[in-house]
Amino acid sequence: MTWGYVAWLAVMVIAPMLLILLYAFTVGGNDVATVRFSLQNFGRFVSDKVFVEVLLRSLYIALLTTVICILLGYPVAYVIAKLPEKSNVLLILLITLPTWINMLVRTYAWMGILQSLSLIHTTFAVVLGMVYNFIPFMILQIHTSLTKMDKNLLEAANDLGANRVQTFLRVTLPLSLPGVISGITLVFLPAVSSFFIPKLLGGGQYVLVGNVIETQFLTAGDWNFGSAISLIMAVIIMISMWLTRKVDVQPESAGKE
Repeated sequence: MTWGYVAWLAVMVIAPMLLILLYAFTVGGNDVATVRFSLQNFGRFVSDKVFVEVLLRSLYIALLTTVICILLGYPVAYVIAKLPEKSNVLLILLITLPTWINMLVRTYAWMGILQSLSLIHTTFAVVLGMVYNFIPFMILQIHTSLTKMDKNLLEAANDLGANRVQTFLRVTLPLSLPGVISGITLVFLPAVSSFFIPKLLGGGQYVLVGNVIETQFLTAGDWNFGSAISLIMAVIIMISMWLTRKVDVQPESAGKE
């Protein structure tokens, strides 16, 4: 069983990553003899103002999407967690129900709605599509943290004279932070690399880094440059995961002290 998992991991994860590394750090034609090691692909990306602007725009859209998902998702998760168990289960089911439909189909549905409202091909349309598709992950993660929270701590805070605001800020919010951090990871990472949402809702004029990667691989046929951009995004994603992990560890270590 273990060897089967290792084989699957090698074929589906390690081999593609090695190919991306190979293409990213090499330049040359189809002839193996002309292929040589080079940082030219990375230099091309960094030195071109257009590509840097696309990267910054992608990070901005992903960050904006994540913030909106937190602001909208936390109150929803909080209210649901306070409801009786039957209502709790029903509402969580309703929130997860749209995720049973293919994301591409859901995005196409928003195209029709936004088209009729003359809001298609705008930043608002892209952010709306991102939030709609990714907010269930934020709600579910925060809801899980809130439902696992020890209710005795809330009673203890009440017995000590804390009002609702103080109880929320000093007990509920800190204990729900792991869910918020997990939600940030599940929203920010796919949002920063998404390509078909901005392509469909933003039109050809609205380009994010995911669209650039798609174009390099499927249209331009420049696999070397496309791999270099993919590797840059992989590094950014790993740094983001490390930062969220670092923030997530702080409450635990503080509690132990």
